[in-house]
Amino acid sequence: MAIPATAPRPVTTRRLPQDAGPSGLLDLLPDEPGVLSWLRHGEGLVGWGEVARFEPTGARRFSDAENWWTELTADLDVHDEVVLPGTGPVAFVSLAFADQPGHSVLVVPRVVVGRRAGVTWITEFGDGPVTRVPQARRSPGELRYSSGQLGITGYRSAVAEAVRRIRAGELHKVVLAHDLIATADRPIDPRFVLHGLAARYPSCWVYAVDGLVGATPELLLRRRGGDIFARLLAGTVWPDGESDPDRLANALLSSPKNRVEHRYGIESLAESLRPYCAELAVPDEPSVLRLHNVAHLASDVHGRVGEHTSLLRLTEAIHPTGAVGGWPRDAAVRAIAELEGMDRGRYAGPVGWIDAAGDGEFGVALRCALLRGHSARLFAGCGIVAGSDPQTEATEAAAKFVPVRDALEGA
Repeated sequence: MAIPATAPRPVTTRRLPQDAGPSGLLDLLPDEPGVLSWLRHGEGLVGWGEVARFEPTGARRFSDAENWWTELTADLDVHDEVVLPGTGPVAFVSLAFADQPGHSVLVVPRVVVGRRAGVTWITEFGDGPVTRVPQARRSPGELRYSSGQLGITGYRSAVAEAVRRIRAGELHKVVLAHDLIATADRPIDPRFVLHGLAARYPSCWVYAVDGLVGATPELLLRRRGGDIFARLLAGTVWPDGESDPDRLANALLSSPKNRVEHRYGIESLAESLRPYCAELAVPDEPSVLRLHNVAHLASDVHGRVGEHTSLLRLTEAIHPTGAVGGWPRDAAVRAIAELEGMDRGRYAGPVGWIDAAGDGEFGVALRCALLRGHSARLFAGCGIVAGSDPQTEATEAAAKFVPVRDALEGA
């Protein structure tokens, strides 16, 4: 489904004076539905209003999204005095994990405010500036939690069956998730959740697109001209109340189970990218990424692609990586559908933004919740390999719910 732009065609990007730049981009978001965000360490993009929307579905969602965006931007009259990645017209993107039903969304906001490398700008559709009076964020009040489509007992059973299949040689790794429902006294304000996530997880990409709100530590792919970059995470430990950070990091690096899980992820990413890259640098060994609630094995991948190789085309080629799907990919995706028995929607799918120059950033939609009125549907998943234990994986998933639970509760 496509909703065409209804605003005037001119698009203007202007630089904000140094002393007029916003102290916090999230503070600019108005109290209205559909706020948009992609921020890390206070830099990135926020947006509001809507001049166009496209909702592709099914296996062609990537190519349909690219065709729609190319046609839309071709007709715009753009005045961009800043010319940085993310200036000019921008679409915020959230794509479904699976091909079926594959419901995805691209939203073109009426206003975008961005910041990069000390430069702050505003992009507006139409002839006149749009002003908003900042309004206080609202707490959701008391929260009640209940099982989602796949409860914890069902999740442990799914993990056990996945381990059986892996040991039988049907596949090497599969990433299984389950969901949790939070019901609030009042409608949930996405700005309240975003502020909580940004405060606790500044090194993550804090995002909001069409009600999906989260803070992902995993950058699926960034494209700036011919340069691409990805940060893949697979393999996790969490504090046990007694362990110091260095000991946890060493335990993670020396864990055969976590190293195997990570190896499938990085090998699948590199294999999918190589046909498109003139250069590709993949680290021999992972590092450790420490977050507030967990630590992950991480690998940063750099590459060079042709100028006509679009971000959406590359993303289609690598999604889902072994870090969020499993390996081999097709067998893992089939196992996810069979063992979870739920529609993940846009959880673990690509989320981020694209601009008219072909640049953009997509993360993996992790540590997230889908907000709808008084309710939030939270998701968490774990990589399952032959050495996985169902109860341990359930405990890991509980640790991955913590970021959004804390943000909802204002902890």
